Amino acid sequence: MIEYRINPLSPEAHLFGVVISISNPAPEGQIVTLPAWIPGSYMIRDFARNIISLSAECMGIKVSVRKIDKQTWQCSSCEGELVLRYEVYAWDLSVRSAHLDTTHGYFNGTSLFLRVRGKESEPCRVDIRRPLGIQYQDWRLATTLQPDGVAFLEFGRYRARDYEDLIDHPVEMGCFGYASIQVEGVPHEFVITGRQNADLDRICKDLEPICRSHINLFGGLPKMDRYLFMVTAVGDGYGGLEHRSSTSLICKRDALPLRGDEDISEGYRQFLGLCSHEYFHLWNVKRIRPRVFKEADLSKEVYSSLLWAFEGITSYYDDLGLVRSGCIDSESYLELLAQNMTRVHGGSGRLKQTVSESSFDTWTKFYKQDENAPNAIVSYYSKGALVALALDLIIRKTTGSRRSLDDVMRNLWRRFGLSDIGVADHDIEKIASEVAGKDLTIFFDAALRSTADLPLAEMLGYVGVGLDIRPAKSTDDKGGLRQRDNKNDKPVPILGARHKTVGGDTRLTSVLAGSPAQRSGLSAGDVIFALNEIRVFPGKLDQMVARTPIGSDFIVHAFRRDELAEFKVRAEPAPDDTCDLWLVDDIDNDTSGRRQSWLTGKSCNQ
Repeated sequence: MIEYRINPLSPEAHLFGVVISISNPAPEGQIVTLPAWIPGSYMIRDFARNIISLSAECMGIKVSVRKIDKQTWQCSSCEGELVLRYEVYAWDLSVRSAHLDTTHGYFNGTSLFLRVRGKESEPCRVDIRRPLGIQYQDWRLATTLQPDGVAFLEFGRYRARDYEDLIDHPVEMGCFGYASIQVEGVPHEFVITGRQNADLDRICKDLEPICRSHINLFGGLPKMDRYLFMVTAVGDGYGGLEHRSSTSLICKRDALPLRGDEDISEGYRQFLGLCSHEYFHLWNVKRIRPRVFKEADLSKEVYSSLLWAFEGITSYYDDLGLVRSGCIDSESYLELLAQNMTRVHGGSGRLKQTVSESSFDTWTKFYKQDENAPNAIVSYYSKGALVALALDLIIRKTTGSRRSLDDVMRNLWRRFGLSDIGVADHDIEKIASEVAGKDLTIFFDAALRSTADLPLAEMLGYVGVGLDIRPAKSTDDKGGLRQRDNKNDKPVPILGARHKTVGGDTRLTSVLAGSPAQRSGLSAGDVIFALNEIRVFPGKLDQMVARTPIGSDFIVHAFRRDELAEFKVRAEPAPDDTCDLWLVDDIDNDTSGRRQSWLTGKSCNQ
């Protein structure tokens, strides 16, 4: 058994101390290495850069250590127990790495646990200790690592069956908020750190039907002792990362409901969608997973063209799970769906990169986006969700609503999730064709391997949903639920650039391909301060452009770096790239039944 000991050595200096004891080191000299990336986040992060010191000894005698590459060390050969000691700097407040200060501690195993080469399949024991000092005596610890003689929320010993299991259970420590519910007889724990006054009981009450919706889809929970939602509340932040029996989440504290709140705000709806997304990953990614990710080499990139399915299908079901569970109504769901469609249509990158290419290139493009990203790439999350929607609707139409994407997911669970054999490149396409009773190769070639837009208007009509694609009214127009006939709206000119306020300045963050801004020569990073010799105040740029007559020119004054520049821009109407959806009223009973089946997850006969 490989023994690890975790000491929060100095919260003030953000240092974790780690000790590894290896009873039978490799006779030729033990090699240890730290992962370069964490499963679920496909970017090389070089966690080893945070190791600031490392030493080894054997039977009390110092052993020399030689660094082989950026993340790998080899100890000199020795007889007897080898002990390694090292310190890790932890100051990344994210769901991917490690963070330690005087308010809390958090870490993923990929940031702290060196892998002992050749002994990856051996069981591991971890002794996680409380920081020294009276100010930390009330700290608790939350993790889904298997306890080894300790109770839940206690510091002490935990164990893992092997290294892969060891790094799949993040740890939170501190004076966090806590609540718990039972779902299908399994405790579902909720811990939250950061200053907040959220109604945790309300959150758990809302999460329960969402969890049940996904459990019902797959026919049961994977085997586990408990599930843990680990939340960090901050002023501004958003993100999540899935694990085998837990998830780490970051959200805005203002998004969470206070006691007495009854409505679901836009921010809280987004938070519930994030929870739904990560919970769906219990099946799709953590157990139904690409074959190349099974025992993946965490020292380098591992490529797959299937992320459109593992993240895209999950992104489809996250919001669908909200309406199926009753947390939001049908119109609220259509608003979310229309906003996702707008995100896809709002960038010309969808016409240059297929969703399969987006999956494969995630390491260098999606996770390393720059100012040109809207013009060059498409998100396998956002477009993948639309592919999942289209696949769901085409199966429903082909089978007369007797089968759906739900059946595809259940088949994937039975064939690949329960057996953990890994999904090959075309397995999902084959199962979808089996479920549909029809060869769907033409659909998949168009949806996955071409840049053609999906025929969603026709597909949504099958379930009684209308779609209108119109010009945006401003940069902040995200699309959504149609309130009235937008075709009567007067065309509004747009600049064709995204921007944000930085210290009172209006700074362009990206310039869209083919837009008036790009043709004029404006570029990302330009700071706009005047339009037609009138000062541009924060948040007013779009309004000033919108008042310009279409077909006329206006002058933009901006700083590029520290140089003053002048640009002549032609006022042009916004393109049709903003999506509105609505529930069609005048539909027959069959269409109404199909819509109800889609939005509830129940067959037309139920």
